[in-house]
Amino acid sequence: MQSFALLVFRRIALLVALLAVVFVAVDLLPGSAARSALGRDASRAELVAKEHELGLDRPLPVQFWHWISGVATGDFGQTARGGSVGALLADRFPQTMLLGGIALLLTVVTSLALGCWWALRPTAFGARLLQPATTISVAVPEFVCGTVLILVFSLATGLLPAVTITDRSGFPAGPEMLILPVLALAIPQIGWNSRVVRSALRDAAAAPHVESAVLEGIPSSAVLWRHLLPFAAPTIVAGYATSVGMLFGGTLVVETLFNYPGIGAVLAGSVADRDTTTVAAVVALTAIVTMALLAVADVVRSWASVGAR
Repeated sequence: MQSFALLVFRRIALLVALLAVVFVAVDLLPGSAARSALGRDASRAELVAKEHELGLDRPLPVQFWHWISGVATGDFGQTARGGSVGALLADRFPQTMLLGGIALLLTVVTSLALGCWWALRPTAFGARLLQPATTISVAVPEFVCGTVLILVFSLATGLLPAVTITDRSGFPAGPEMLILPVLALAIPQIGWNSRVVRSALRDAAAAPHVESAVLEGIPSSAVLWRHLLPFAAPTIVAGYATSVGMLFGGTLVVETLFNYPGIGAVLAGSVADRDTTTVAAVVALTAIVTMALLAVADVVRSWASVGAR
């Protein structure tokens, strides 16, 4: 329990340091939030008044402390254009969670099935194809994968839409609009985790009790569920925990590519507006969700490790 609390503390400290870097990075960009909010025709007096309203006339460490103190109480501050950052995130973050959640579920189910089949039938023709296929999928970034999907399934064949259209709720108007963004996110992670599952099962197969089970003639499916997966589970869960951060980080790029109505669009607009508080709030919320999911993965991994002993 003490080590878990220390791990949580370290992650929170790392998050605070990351947010401080975000503040510095946005501050170094040319332009200002006041100019973006008022437009090019704003007078010098109007700019000074707007900078005072936004707190931009204070030293950067003071701005950061004021903002991070508010975040600790649930207040993410105001956007450069006067809206509530919290309300903006509450309006857009569920769409990102939907996209990332479906991609994570697809990653877990598909990679677990492929990895198990690959480990049980390593000499099959399909298993030999998985070696180069997974290598390529891991090496291709999400935006490249998404671009290829658009070229094939939208521009060349017209089977799926390349742009997301929303309904009144703010979510995609049809399930078909989720297919390409989900695949763009999931394909690299499926390739990576399929290799992790296969390697973990191969390591577990070298254990003496597994060899004894095979010699006793126990069916391969029973050996997999009773002897291999319980011992490989900690490594497999660690792979999925790594994918959590990759998936939710990748959503920011994929959402922009497919015009998906999530926080990726919010982040892109905020960077263009030099809106430091909104950029930092998007980073903070994404990191908090990722940390929570990683904590769940740590608990599951610890439980699996104990159960495998």
